[in-house]
Amino acid sequence: MAITKNALIRYHALDRCFSNPGKNYDISALLEECNKDLYEANPDSDGIQRRQLYDDIKFMESSQGWSIDLEKFRNGRRVYYRYADPNFSIKKEPINELEAEQIKSAMLILTRFKGLPQFEWIHELLPKLDQTFKLSNQSQEIMSFENNEFLEGLEHIAPLFKAILYKQTLSITYKSFKSEEDTVLTFSPYHLKQYNNRWFLFGKNGDYESLTNLALDRIVKIENSSIPYIENTEVDFNEYFEDIIGVSKSAGAEEVKIVLQAVPDLAPYIKTKPLHGSQRTIVESDQGFTFSIQVIPNYELEKQLLAFGEQLKILEPAELKEKIKLRLQQSLNNFD
Repeated sequence: MAITKNALIRYHALDRCFSNPGKNYDISALLEECNKDLYEANPDSDGIQRRQLYDDIKFMESSQGWSIDLEKFRNGRRVYYRYADPNFSIKKEPINELEAEQIKSAMLILTRFKGLPQFEWIHELLPKLDQTFKLSNQSQEIMSFENNEFLEGLEHIAPLFKAILYKQTLSITYKSFKSEEDTVLTFSPYHLKQYNNRWFLFGKNGDYESLTNLALDRIVKIENSSIPYIENTEVDFNEYFEDIIGVSKSAGAEEVKIVLQAVPDLAPYIKTKPLHGSQRTIVESDQGFTFSIQVIPNYELEKQLLAFGEQLKILEPAELKEKIKLRLQQSLNNFD
């Protein structure tokens, strides 16, 4: 049973009423207070009925809730509710067993990121939760994530995260695939991005005006630099990746409408897992599924289109069609 936002609002409303020494609350008054708080949080709320209120009280009295000691006393025909201990409040209590189970479930998901230094603390905290709350042990893995814990460069995530957080300029020794020599960069880090099971660092290289991205698996060494940090005043990373697939984005490049046709067998896959958020259906027939995406062409787009092989046809634009055709012809030469 998950504690939802609405349920939490109701529990806190009941807690406030049960601990109020200046007023007595019967079921009608408790229901009114709960519905008032629900309406304040969401004016469209329909509120709850008495049955739900009784269930809420029963949950608060249970060990899964807060094991509250509720005193019920009669005055005339009405029954009133209050805490036996006037100083008690669920706000003063440590997390209950249900909340601990929910925290553990979330943390078990985070442990899938094995090898990332910033998540090592989770492995220490989980046994403490088990010991404190006697939580059930789960020996079988429930979820699996595509994560390569042996990927080079993962050890850089923690220091880079801190450098971004505290706006620390770095001296990064970098070895590009295109160069045999190491390069030392003075770098103001802004953002970390994962794509295709690799991590990339975005920021300002002091030698260039445009944004630079570095693959973490090509970083040799990271040191703090005394050079002043260059603030990010231009790029909103909530929007930066919206018009591309992957991480490559040339300065000044513009979006292009790309029209593609998938064979019938591929169509369900493309429709349920769009290539990009801009994907729009043009027509679907016996010949296939024709659709478009609006993106800035880059290397990652070409790789993804090539991965579909003969199942995907490029209709527009002609420049991209010819480029992919040339790459396929060059690939065929490898089989001579």
